[in-house]
This record gives sequence, C-alpha cells and structure tokens, in this order.
Amino acid sequence: MELKSLKFIVLVSVIIFSSCSSKEVIHRETDFNFNWKFTLLQDTTSIHKTPLNDEEWRDIRLPHDWSVEHSFDSIYEGATGYLPGGVAYYQKHFKTPINKDSEKAYILFDGVYNNAKFWLNGAYLGENPYGYSPVYFDISDKLKSDDTDNIITVYVDHSRYADSRWYTGSGIYRNVKLITTKKLHIPIWGTYITTPEVTKNKATINLQIDVKNDFDKDATYQLNTEFFNQQGIVVAKVSSEKINGKANQKNTFSKDITIKYPELWCPENPSLYKAVTTIQYQNKIIDSYETTIGIRSVQHNKKDGLLINGKQTLVKGVCLHHDAGIVGTAVPKGVWRRRLQILKEGGVNAIRTSHNPFSKEFLDLCDEMGFLVQAEIFDEFDYPKDKRLNYHERKPEYITTGYTKDFQKWNKSDLTRTILRDRNHPSIFEWSIGNEIEWTYLHYRYATGFWKDKNDPQNSGNYWGSPPFLTPEETKARFDKLEKSEYNLAKTAKKINNWVKELDTTRATTANLVVPQTSHISGYADAVDIVGYSYRNLDIPWANKYFPHKQITINECPGSWEDWETVLNNPEVFSMYMWTGIAYMGEAHKSWPKKAWYGDMLNLAGFKNQGFNYFKSIWVDEPHVSMGTIPVQQSGFKLNKKGDIVAGSKRWRNTNMHWNYNSNDSILVEVNTNQEAVELFLNDVSLGTKKLAGNPDKIIRWLVPFKGGKLVVKVVNSDAKAILETADKPTQFSLVTDKKILKADGYDVAHLVLQLKDKQNRNVKTFNKKVTFTIDGAAKLLGVDNGLANNIQDFQSNTIVTGDGRCLLLVQSKRNQIGSIKITAAIEGFEKRECTLQIK
Repeated sequence: MELKSLKFIVLVSVIIFSSCSSKEVIHRETDFNFNWKFTLLQDTTSIHKTPLNDEEWRDIRLPHDWSVEHSFDSIYEGATGYLPGGVAYYQKHFKTPINKDSEKAYILFDGVYNNAKFWLNGAYLGENPYGYSPVYFDISDKLKSDDTDNIITVYVDHSRYADSRWYTGSGIYRNVKLITTKKLHIPIWGTYITTPEVTKNKATINLQIDVKNDFDKDATYQLNTEFFNQQGIVVAKVSSEKINGKANQKNTFSKDITIKYPELWCPENPSLYKAVTTIQYQNKIIDSYETTIGIRSVQHNKKDGLLINGKQTLVKGVCLHHDAGIVGTAVPKGVWRRRLQILKEGGVNAIRTSHNPFSKEFLDLCDEMGFLVQAEIFDEFDYPKDKRLNYHERKPEYITTGYTKDFQKWNKSDLTRTILRDRNHPSIFEWSIGNEIEWTYLHYRYATGFWKDKNDPQNSGNYWGSPPFLTPEETKARFDKLEKSEYNLAKTAKKINNWVKELDTTRATTANLVVPQTSHISGYADAVDIVGYSYRNLDIPWANKYFPHKQITINECPGSWEDWETVLNNPEVFSMYMWTGIAYMGEAHKSWPKKAWYGDMLNLAGFKNQGFNYFKSIWVDEPHVSMGTIPVQQSGFKLNKKGDIVAGSKRWRNTNMHWNYNSNDSILVEVNTNQEAVELFLNDVSLGTKKLAGNPDKIIRWLVPFKGGKLVVKVVNSDAKAILETADKPTQFSLVTDKKILKADGYDVAHLVLQLKDKQNRNVKTFNKKVTFTIDGAAKLLGVDNGLANNIQDFQSNTIVTGDGRCLLLVQSKRNQIGSIKITAAIEGFEKRECTLQIK
C-alpha cells in the first residue's frame, strides 16, 4: 500500500454551509438480515455440498442465536449457561445486485459464533473460526449473470459448546450487510480519521482515505470530504486535485484539515461529526463513504492519570459480557440502549468489553451515549484456560476446546480486522490485548513465592490478601530457574502490541494482569503502554516503588469503596472496572440451577440491584439516599453480647429492597448516601441520626428489630428520603412499558415490566405468581424473564413465574407491519392488565 500526501484544496474550515453540496445520494450498504433460512443439523460431523435444499428449513431473520431458543438443562455445561451448542446451516436467496462489468459486491458479517465457513453458489468464500471478529468477502466474481437466485450458505460449528468461560451464543448473532460499489471505490473500513491536535478553539483532523481501483485500466478521479456537525451543517470540506489511480491497485491518501471551535466529544457531552467522503469520476459521484467521528484528545501520564480534552478524568467503569439475558447474544440495539442508559444514571462512564471484541452496533451506542471503551481483543493467547474452573486448562476435551486451536494462525488476522473496523470510534480510548493471560503459563504464579506446591498449582497460599513479599530481583531469580513453556508470554504480547500499533498509534494499549509481580520482571508488562491490574490493588505501591516508569491502573476489581479509594488516592490510577456491571449467563460450573454470574448494578433482566444505588451514591454528584435490608445472619456481620454489630464484610452487598420479615427478626439496614448525615425512622419513631464520615465503606448501618410498617431514611437538613413499606399479599399488578410507539422496522423493541402489588398499591417483592402474556397484533415476542440467576424457565415463552415480584416481557416490531398491538397479562385470580403499543 502506498501512502500519498496529495495536494488537497481546503474549501471550508470556518464558513458554515447549510447542506451538502453533492446532490446524488449513494447507498453502499443494504441490510442483509432478513429472509434467511436455518436448520440445526443432526449429523454434526459432515460438511455437505452447497447450496443445500432449504425448502423445509425455518424462516428466520438475523441476528440469530439458536442456543438461547432452547431449554436450560443440567446435562449441559454451566460454564456456558446450561444451554446447547450444535452445528447448523444458514442460507439466503437473492438476486445479483450489481453490473458485474463495472461494480463490486461484498458481504460483511459482524460476528458469527463460531468456526464459520462461507459459500456463494457452491463456491467457497473462506472461513472465520473466531466468533467475535468481523469478516467480509468479495463475492463479485461468484454472483450469477442470469436472473436466477444466488444462494449464500453459512456453516456454523459450535459443537464445542463449552469452549468459553461464559455464554457465547451460537449462530449469525450480529448484523450482516451487503455492500455494493463501483469498481473504483473506497474499500470496507477504508477511512481512518484522527484528531492529533485538539483545543477549544480549533482541531486538526488527519484524514486518511483508501481508494481501490479494480478496473483493468487507470482511472482519473477526485476525492471530496465534507464534515457535518450534529445539526447536519457542513463545518468543513476538502477536495483533492485530480488523481490518477493505477489499474488494479489500492492507494492511501492523507490530508490534515482544521475545524475551528469544534464541539468536543467527552462522556458528559458526546458530540459527534459525520465525515462524508465521495469519489467523483467522469463528472459523477460514484461512491460515498460515511465515517462517524468524535473530536477529542486522550492523554495518559503518571502525574494526572487520564486527560480527556485536557481535563483530568476518572474512569468509573464496569466490565460487561456480550449477552443480554432473554435474547442471548443476538441483542437488539434497543436492549443495549436501555441497559446502558441505566448504567449511565448510576454514574458509569466506561465499559470494558470483556473479553472479546463487541459488535459495531454496541460501539455506535457508546459513541452516541458517551461511554469510554476499553476494547479487549483476546482472553487466551498460546495456551487454553480451563473453561469450567478458570486458570490453566486441567484436562483437554473436545467440547471445551476454544480459540487457542486457531490462535497461531488467525490472531493477526482477527486483530487486524477488528481494529480496522473499530479505530474510528471516539468511545474507544484504549486497546486491551488480553485478559489474565498469565494463568496459562504456570511458571508465572510460582515465581511470586505464594504458590509453593508444584503438584497443586491452585494452592495460592495467601496471594489474594497480601502484597508481594519478594523484590523484583528475587522474583526474577525464581522466574529464571523455573521450567518454561514452548511459547514466551512477553514475546507473544509484544508481537500483538506491535500489530496494534501498526494500525493505530493514537490509543494506549493495556492488558489485564492477574500476576503483575511476575509480569513486571518477565517483560510482559513492558509490552503495553498502561499496565492494568486484576484484583491486585495491593501490588500498586510495590510496582510504583520498583517500576516508577510504568503507569498502573485497575482493569478489573470486585467493585468496592476500597477500589474507588485507590483511584482517588493515586492520581496515576485513573480507572476501575468492577466485575461486573450487568449479570451474564455462564461461569456456573456445577452450580445448577444457577445459570448466571451476578451483576453488581443490574441483574439478567436489566433490573437494578443494590449495587446500582451504592455506586450512584459515590459516582454521581447529586444528592442521593437509598437503603436496603438483610437479616443479620445473612449479612456477613455478627453480634456481640451487647447486640452490637461487630467486624464483618465491610463492603456493599445485594440487600433486599423491601421491609417484609418476621416479627423481631434482627435486620441490618444499610443506607447508601453521599450526604453528610441521615436519620432513620420506623413508623415515625426516630432510630437515631448517623454521619457518613467514619464509615470505611461509605455505608451507614443500623441494626433494627423488625416491626411491620414504614421504614424511612431522611437526609438531615434536606427533603431527600427513601422509603420501604411492609407489603401485604399481592392482589393486583401493574404493567408498564418503556415505549408506547415502535418503528415498523423489525428491530425496535419495548420492555414491559410487570410488578405485583398489594391492595394498597405497594410493590410486593416477597411473593411470586405465574404470569401468562398474549399478544394481539404484528409484534414478535422475544421472551420473558424474571432476572434471577437461578431462573431456568424458558426465555422464549409467553409464561413466567415472577422473581422478587416482577418480570420482564420483551417484544419487537415486525418489518413494514403497522397498527396497534394489544398486550395482555393474566394472573389467576387477578384482574387482567392490558397495554397498547402503536407500530408506525
């Protein structure tokens, strides 16, 4: 590839135009998600001659996750959520969309899980083993020249259904696009726009554009780029002089331009611009490529930690996996929007995509909503982890064989495609090359001195509660004497880091280190720009003493005041990412019927856990008070002879959001607040005033003998308060939707929440009932859930037993079908409730 700095003519940098000067609209992308055929195979060992006869196959639309359609069953593996995998085919019939003499066609898959192979009209296109990387194919030469249908065939082999430590889903679970261009065109992911200099007064924008000439002759053309602000106004444009593109070659062109008084992107104000680049050939616009960008500067340093647009920024982060309960991994954009909006309300400003690339659609939302993203690429390098028990693999098995079987061959390709797709997203501010990789190199743990028994590599001594007791020199001496593996972790990490830097030098690299003591002396920590720690805050003073040149931060932690205090007290430690922000399926080996891992802030249905209130109280700069309750025997605390609370777990817990217990039960009341003092009342009788100061975990506690009635906590010298009331048995229920109007696009969704109520209209959270939903009209029932980790009722059903007195129904519009949708909820013995949606 040749990089050329062409002579461009900057037409506008300050003057504002009201509209785009190009009249013709070019549509390169076609939604390719609809009208697919699907079959799950009984014969999982054979690949058949394609295309196949699909007359008896199911009609589906994408994205599609077939695993989540099945019932949970203990015969499957809890590591991936007690759901099956399998082997399947997808096919789609379509007419040739181009003039093959002058145009090109590509098919782009944003994600297929996994071991996918692709054919068009029986001609092999290629494969993509990694389930998280995007892939596209040039299908121009394999399209039919007559009027008969083309058939795209996709084979997906997820027979190794326990190949991960979390729920992965199965199938074409992300969007598919058909992309058509002229033979002279900007290729897929063919722009790279950076902001090397940013101030409030002006921003320098570097524009790199790839142009591919697939004609058999040279072509003379002109490049034009216009920058639109969020109001649709052109704020800058640039045009090149005439360019002579050589036949069958790709070239990259570069130009700096200036935008004065830019609207800067940041989590608090995520302003976006759209760059529209066109190719003018023979006096016609023949290609148009849109790139969404945000103008912002990102700097890391030991003194200030993280600077966004020159402002010191603390990262209030959560780790997320890529499933969303009911829908598995085929997550509608509206589901992610709802979840991210709730996280935002709780003070979250950053997401760590654990432990793999997420969808383009997810990153688009982060751009729009103002989330910083640490984009993680790999969970395994050279050696596998144990999918059931974490750490290193204990026993190789077919069903648990994961990405390491393909890593050596595919790692650079997967990384390259991912970064080319994602490097224009302003939300992404760091690339993480890997997660807790040290577990798969056994000698790393033994070098610390905590692991002593060579025959018991899981016996870590008191590693998790202690800082390093060896100096780097002592650690290095132990490390050098230990038997090594075939592959060298530091060398692999440096190789991967170099590949990232070849594609993007504007972002820092990091990795999530779980044995940082050894990684600092082995060279692994030096492979990346920022060293992220996983549950090893205790190592930070040691590392700052011996490795003052390295900036340390927290990439994964339990999520406690101690974690956040570490960030506040150490300027260079600018981030924490709690594990996890939202519950996710999987990581539940031998835990049946528990199928999911707990989410600190939201449960599997996206309902708030107590952690939402806790983190809101420390992360959001507005008055907050909330409370939870829990029997003291379940709290981790004990009582002394005087009946006072004594030492226990000094961190928040998922306390109950109700006041329903047995008379005189000893109940621990925990109050989350960011105010100076609060007063607790039971049935209008004061139980005393307590101050926030002096509570090491920022939680105020009372021990209260239960008595039915009203529990109220009030902020002193304020009207702010929180109330819990004893509820009676349920006699009714409410049904509330987050949307009254849906677009008839086949994607838009509505979340309907059913809550049990007593005769006084109080929320009932200690009784549960079976609910039956019916839908009258053109809407698709995506599923039901009560959010509980041990709920093993089918998601794709119209019946559900509530959990904590509530449940969620998720419905989706159908494409081009408008009208009214009536949703009815019924509980035996209760009056029915109806909700009407409009599809427009």
